Amino acid sequence: MPKMRKGGENITVIPITLKQANEFVIEHHRHHKAVQGCKFCIGAVDGNGDLRGVAIVGRPVSRYLDNGLTAEVTRLCTDGYKNCCSFLYAVCERTARCMGFKRIQTYILISESGASLKAANWLCGGECGGGNWNTSARPRKDSLNAVKKIIYFKNL
Repeated sequence: MPKMRKGGENITVIPITLKQANEFVIEHHRHHKAVQGCKFCIGAVDGNGDLRGVAIVGRPVSRYLDNGLTAEVTRLCTDGYKNCCSFLYAVCERTARCMGFKRIQTYILISESGASLKAANWLCGGECGGGNWNTSARPRKDSLNAVKKIIYFKNL
């Protein structure tokens, strides 16, 4: 089981359900809500067994990138525990590789630094996306996240 040492404390990965991960996201995420589905979810617990972060990995949101061999981190959320984000990204990468995926990716808001992804050695694919998915044929609520994004990825 992957572990990370932080100032004498341990952080360990655990398997969690989508329900548990979504509950954590609802409580702690700055700008996202729960997701509908996933391929797998992981949690990071500290030495006391307290859940400090979660990652939800599923199919790519973009149907053009959904080739069956690409996984996407659709949510990554922590309570601010030091180095937890980069730890979770690294574990997501290893897990996806073991499951046979050839690529893993995620998007961040253009206003975010990507420090955790850089620390986990993910590559920046540049600016993309953004805007509203609302159409007359399929009306949707406006999202607070309808801004340009930056894609990060790792070829596995």
